[in-house]
Amino acid sequence: MAARVLTALFDEYDTATGVVDQLEAAGIPHADISILANRAEPAAIQDRPFGDPQPDVVDPVDAAGTGATVGTVLGGGAGLLAGLGLLAIPGLGPVVAAGWLVAAAAGAGVGAAAGGLIGGLTGAGLTEGEAETYAEGVRRGGTLVTVRAEDHLADGVMAILDRAGSIDLDERAEGWRAQGWSGGSATNG
Repeated sequence: MAARVLTALFDEYDTATGVVDQLEAAGIPHADISILANRAEPAAIQDRPFGDPQPDVVDPVDAAGTGATVGTVLGGGAGLLAGLGLLAIPGLGPVVAAGWLVAAAAGAGVGAAAGGLIGGLTGAGLTEGEAETYAEGVRRGGTLVTVRAEDHLADGVMAILDRAGSIDLDERAEGWRAQGWSGGSATNG
């Protein structure tokens, strides 16, 4: 059976981590789920409103030191969230992340002008326009949940993502364009 990549963006980090828990409870292996939030430290996860971009400049020494504690503070439970850590992704700066997309984004960013998340998402099958829009959402403070799901599980995964309140990315992108952003289309089929 073929696998599909399903991606959703959430305004609230806590909502996204709840979605990860629901996906795992529904039988989706944590190896097939990724979560990525543009947050440099645990306190910022609750304190920074969505839409407030994180600076792209990262002090690698600070990032490495913070990363050692982020996984401990945020990942107290079992499953994917236990593996959360801090990572610098080109084009975004420090992110709190776990899952298969993290390795793709970190590796894809080497030498890529567009940034690692865009490369990771296009490598997973999204169009460049979709990837640009999701990357902009993360840059503006959203939390991205990406799932690799077999065709027979895809509808159930989409229902979980939708019920949890994933944002309408096309609508949000139109607002960003009104503010001067000139990125791609978010339609993810």
